Amino acid sequence: MDLIVSTLAETEALAARLAALAGPGDVILLRGPLGAGKSALARAFLRAASGDAALEVPSPTFTLVQSYPLPGGITAHHYDLYRLDGPGGLMELGWDEAREGIVLVEWPERLGALAPETALEVTLEPLDEDARRITLRGWEGRL
Repeated sequence: MDLIVSTLAETEALAARLAALAGPGDVILLRGPLGAGKSALARAFLRAASGDAALEVPSPTFTLVQSYPLPGGITAHHYDLYRLDGPGGLMELGWDEAREGIVLVEWPERLGALAPETALEVTLEPLDEDARRITLRGWEGRL
């Protein structure tokens, strides 16, 4: 599925729709170049999933992973793998345990063989300052 969003608000609305569809065990792979809007989409997703529009969602670029409690006893984990060379360090970052909740991954190419086949792939391509082409692949029958 390919979409064109013209504003940050449209990206946030898409993130909220994805959050409503996500559940334990789901992985969302966020692809795109620097500045494509991966962190903005993840931030909006986590705010919608938590039900807290003011939730502070810092980029996990330096911590590599941030975790967020969600309603229903679910935990969401936001990974930013930009600084990793490959999947070697993921186990130390709690990858297996995180998979019990909802996982968002920026720079998923660093997952290698650990990228789940059942993941939703969200590719963001900047078209101009605010507009993005967003391609969704996966979650057949759910989107």
